[in-house]
Amino acid sequence: MEVWSGKTRIRAVLGDITTQTTEAIVNAANSGLLGGGGVDGAIHRAGGPQILQECKEIRARQGGCPTGQAVITGGGRLKACYVIHTVGPVWSGGNKKEDELLRKAYWSSLSLARERGLRTVSFPSISTGVYRFPKERAAQIAVKAVLDFTREHEFEEIRFVLFDNYTFKAFNDAMGEIINSNPLTD
Repeated sequence: MEVWSGKTRIRAVLGDITTQTTEAIVNAANSGLLGGGGVDGAIHRAGGPQILQECKEIRARQGGCPTGQAVITGGGRLKACYVIHTVGPVWSGGNKKEDELLRKAYWSSLSLARERGLRTVSFPSISTGVYRFPKERAAQIAVKAVLDFTREHEFEEIRFVLFDNYTFKAFNDAMGEIINSNPLTD
């Protein structure tokens, strides 16, 4: 599905985040920034040792990356020039500000992209893998966060790159529901 928020194209695509040609891809990282499983591991493997080295330099300067925040590295061997590493919340039943922290992870990533002058960004579904955030709920939060941000700050394109059909459907459904109930988007 594709929608527009002002002049920003927002799309959900089924695919592999590591092959995207946007200026930046977002990594669903852990707070230690040293790689892991799922999207995080795939990005580190595809991007090569440069990404890990830059993550280690960030750790040396500031420690890790707190939940809801984002840091940026080069893209190493990826097609994307940059990787924005953000830490989403671990799902604990919804009583530990998980929704707010997930929204903040998307917002922080877009803020960092904007600071760097980036015009195209690809997101995975943050926190819905090993962090167990419910996919439909996460999709609603992600889409709304991106739409809200792009009402104030223009990008060329924001992509949600989803690895499996279930998550792809959740994001398409969220986009449809939010757009149908929100006349402020173009």
